[in-house]
Amino acid sequence: MMNEKLLIVDDNGDLRRMLRISLGYGKYKMYEAATGAEAMQIAREQHPNVMLLDVMMPGELDGFQVCEMIKNDPDLKDIFVIILTALSSVGDRSEGNRVKADFYMPKPFSPLQLIEVIETRHKSASRPIGA
Repeated sequence: MMNEKLLIVDDNGDLRRMLRISLGYGKYKMYEAATGAEAMQIAREQHPNVMLLDVMMPGELDGFQVCEMIKNDPDLKDIFVIILTALSSVGDRSEGNRVKADFYMPKPFSPLQLIEVIETRHKSASRPIGA
């Protein structure tokens, strides 16, 4: 039974497919977006519980901008945003904190760790950005 909605946002179709397969055990209704603009449109229409968000994408909105827009929107701010990105410097993580991402996971990442973060997100809401 699909109780929760999950939005995968990445311009890499193969990675979106891998995430769909890794997380596709029936718990989530899944949506996909390849750009920040698509992500915002789907977020507004579907109100996902979780968003897996890449940073570097084509178009005018990068992942940090999308996260900031989500977290500053009263209707969307409760979406649990996990940034999945190749950017892993201290400055990048700091930017993730600034835009109020709930979790920061650099690529390459462990699908098992990602599943754990998603499934324990309610318990970890008060813990600092991880990984």
